[in-house]
Amino acid sequence: MEPLRNVWEDLIEFLTKVGEIFTTNLFNLGDSKITLGTILYFIVSFTILTFLAKRFRNLLVNKILVKANMEKGARNSIGLITRVMLMFIGSIFIIQSAGIDMSSLSLLAGALGVGIGFGLQNITDNFISGIIILFEKPIKVGDRIVVGDTEGDVINISVRATTILTNENVSIIVPNSEFISSRVINWSHNDRNIRFDIPVGVSYAEDPVEVRVVLMKVAEENEHVLKHPAPHVFFDEFGDSSLNFTLAIWTSTHTDKPRRLKTELYFEIFNKFKEKGIEIPFPQRDIHVKTQPVITKLEEKGSSH
Repeated sequence: MEPLRNVWEDLIEFLTKVGEIFTTNLFNLGDSKITLGTILYFIVSFTILTFLAKRFRNLLVNKILVKANMEKGARNSIGLITRVMLMFIGSIFIIQSAGIDMSSLSLLAGALGVGIGFGLQNITDNFISGIIILFEKPIKVGDRIVVGDTEGDVINISVRATTILTNENVSIIVPNSEFISSRVINWSHNDRNIRFDIPVGVSYAEDPVEVRVVLMKVAEENEHVLKHPAPHVFFDEFGDSSLNFTLAIWTSTHTDKPRRLKTELYFEIFNKFKEKGIEIPFPQRDIHVKTQPVITKLEEKGSSH
């Protein structure tokens, strides 16, 4: 029994020393004492809090909000906001449960708040702008937009930035604040039906009615031109050297590649005009040379007498 008692006493002595290490005051934070045990408590508690907040965020985004048919960007924003709120509330609870007076942290929090406010001003601006975009929906994934010098399709909207894919297959990351402070052209805000105008000029010798028939036939035969709304031909003006028309067509498949559709139409218009003998004019200038009679010196002297 004596050896067992000695082992037990040694264990108690060891645990006592370990307890003293974890309860020894390292420094003071206001009126609160910070020990190694306090730090360990913070590490374990915040690890568990981070894990639970992440799991709840994933459950909310991937299970609950999916059933509400909410867009992915909006789901992610709500999930992020929820996670931040859980982390904030949980942090307050952990700090108070550790016996630390929150008032002692007010000065430090104020100083950090000022520094973070200056350093994260742009991030905060983009974050708020991203929330506005996701809930007001001035743009959405799949839209064809122009913002500044960037034109392309929206492929992703996050709380900080929006990703735009250009026709050159280049992904451009645009800060969300650009969509709030700048003018944005959304080609497909209501739907994907976009109208393109194809200007065409013909000679003054041509019949405008026949020109309209040919242009309408070209539009109707192109598979990418919508039947509804129907294409239309406008007689714009009597130009300097041509009769000017505009073929107005609608498309939903070539919103992101208008030049390709215009090229197809121009090739077909050229072929049809060639078949019908319709002349496509080019600028011409008529030069008139006026001749004056030549007066010799003898004639000048004779006239003077």
